[in-house]
Amino acid sequence: MRDAVTTLIRNYDSTGRYLDQAALDSLKSYFDTGVARVQVATMISAKAAEIVKAAASQLFETVPELIRPGGNAYTTRRYAACLRDMDYYLRYSSYALVAGNSNVLDERVLQGLRETYNSLGVPIAPTVVGIQIMKDMVKAKAAAAGLEDTSFVDQPFDHILRELSEVSV
Repeated sequence: MRDAVTTLIRNYDSTGRYLDQAALDSLKSYFDTGVARVQVATMISAKAAEIVKAAASQLFETVPELIRPGGNAYTTRRYAACLRDMDYYLRYSSYALVAGNSNVLDERVLQGLRETYNSLGVPIAPTVVGIQIMKDMVKAKAAAAGLEDTSFVDQPFDHILRELSEVSV
């Protein structure tokens, strides 16, 4: 897993360039939000079960056919799998949040996910809705904890949303 710093340095090193102002500004932004990133990751860690449960509840209110007979979260086993997947997205988003880099999401979550979901008949659109709900909840909790600028929280969640939304299922 790479973080924002190692990725930036690797990119400049591979082209044999010194760090320019854009690189230094990027590093400054990453370090300026470092404490806030750790605070949000700590909050996610402490409240993960609560976030996943509340997000699932909201998801099933939004898309109730998921928990009806024939829905992808209808049986206890499928419902538990849905919560497990939501927890994975939240946990890996917290890793990417701290790292300031979405590489871990590509390596550990997104590679092969669409194919797996398609082969199992899991609809991607409700997954996207659930991730958006979790993003909104994390941002609200971060703001409630006193963080004025929560825009950095968007990066990992938006990365997953963008990657999953590219496929029309």
